[in-house]
Parts: sequence; C-alpha cells; structure tokens
Amino acid sequence: MTDRPPLPPFTHETALQKVQAAEDAWNTRDPQRVALAYSEDSLWRNRDTFVTGRAEIVEFLTAKWDRELDYALRKDLWAFDGDRIAVRFQYECHDEAGQWWRSYGNELWEFDGHGLMTRREASINDVRIEEGDRRIHGPRPESERGRSFPLR
Repeated sequence: MTDRPPLPPFTHETALQKVQAAEDAWNTRDPQRVALAYSEDSLWRNRDTFVTGRAEIVEFLTAKWDRELDYALRKDLWAFDGDRIAVRFQYECHDEAGQWWRSYGNELWEFDGHGLMTRREASINDVRIEEGDRRIHGPRPESERGRSFPLR
C-alpha cells in the first residue's frame, strides 16, 4: 500500500498540510482524485447520507458536483490529536436555477497509518446568498494559505 503523507500522528504543521491538501483536492471537483485520499473501506456520514468505500465516494461526489455548480471550498484546521483531525469549512456553489449558496460545516476525520482517511463525518448547514455576496472564488490563492476564513 502506498503512503499518503503526511502520516499520523499529526503535528500542528502536518495537520495543516493535510487540511490544505484536502481543500486543494476537493476544489478540483474530480471525484476520482479526491477518492484516492480515502481508504478502500472508508466510512462517511455527509449530512443525512452514509457512504462506504471508494466506489460509493466517487458516486456521491459525482452527483454532488453535478448539482453544486461552480463549487469552491475553504477548509480550516480546528483541532488535531494523534490520527484525528477536526475541520471547519465553508463552500459556495449555485444550483441549476442560478441560486447561490454558502454552506458551513464541521468535519471529523480519522486516518490509518498510511495517511488514508478511514472515517469522515460531516455536518453541514446551507445559507442562501446573492451572487454579489460571494467570497469564495475558485481555489485558495497562495497568498491566503494558512489563514482562517471569516465566519460572515
């Protein structure tokens, strides 16, 4: 099995690297690429949906990004300990009707010794926004890396 660094146990620096790598991957909106960060038997709870394994992760993300158009994400390290990381995040997207949304959430991650995520639990709330209220435009610029994103 190939390692997916950084590996646990995490330090502050390596936890930040893991969070930024996840943000970068999700902003590609490439389900196949994103799924490679998860173990073959990874367990997810995303809102009210339960997903098991890479094949279901790819299916879930494909459907997600088919309906969440122009998706752009920011993740922020909240806490870490050993093989676990807690993240808060915000993303923006619009639906087919053109309505823009900002989604706020928290994730709990658990990793195996190879750096693959074995468990992901996400709680997410959606807020309608006007297009002019958007703050997240594509992947995070290099100049903003490592900075927390404002709540409002």
